[in-house]
Amino acid sequence: MQTLLPFRWALLALVLLLAWDASPGDLWAMQAVGTPQGFAWREVWLTRGLIHEGGRWVSYAAMAFIVAVNLSPRLLPALTRRERTWWLVTTLVCLAVISLIKRVSLTSCPWDLAMFGGAAQYVSHWSFGVQDGGGGHCFPSGHASAAFAYLAGAWALARAYPRAARRWAVAVVVLGVVYGAGQMVRGAHYPSHTLWTGWICWAVTLLAARWRT
Repeated sequence: MQTLLPFRWALLALVLLLAWDASPGDLWAMQAVGTPQGFAWREVWLTRGLIHEGGRWVSYAAMAFIVAVNLSPRLLPALTRRERTWWLVTTLVCLAVISLIKRVSLTSCPWDLAMFGGAAQYVSHWSFGVQDGGGGHCFPSGHASAAFAYLAGAWALARAYPRAARRWAVAVVVLGVVYGAGQMVRGAHYPSHTLWTGWICWAVTLLAARWRT
């Protein structure tokens, strides 16, 4: 998997992501799905019930599976103990990094903005220490990490189960995009919040894979 997702691609993605941050893309995207009265998709079952709440349960199930793989050698027997442990630890580190950044972030969610019926003013998440008048703690997307934090499975499975590794990677990316889109139309996150979650989890996994070798 390292040959498929090398550091140079991660660096290119970083440049593109920074370019997005420098553009008005976040606000344009939110204005396309929100109104001064708020976001019509905020409480819809599809976005809140299925994608948001259901996504949490998918994440719990994935974590339970990874823990089970570590506890029982009969599950995925071709994996080494090192691969199993690395998979679990790297996933937990990804989840922890996103959670830590959110905890210290002063960036509020789009639905908190005055232009969408809230009280906050838009402030870039790069404006460190600047409060926007909202609740904060919204950057990056925690819900997207319920998918992207599990990228390590593609590396852990690659040696012994290459087909499963590819399927795992595709599932993680697809779910991450779906979770991000669902949260965007609800007004919970800007597109950049999801993109940064994906990039951070990718970068952490790449570094962990390099350290493992």
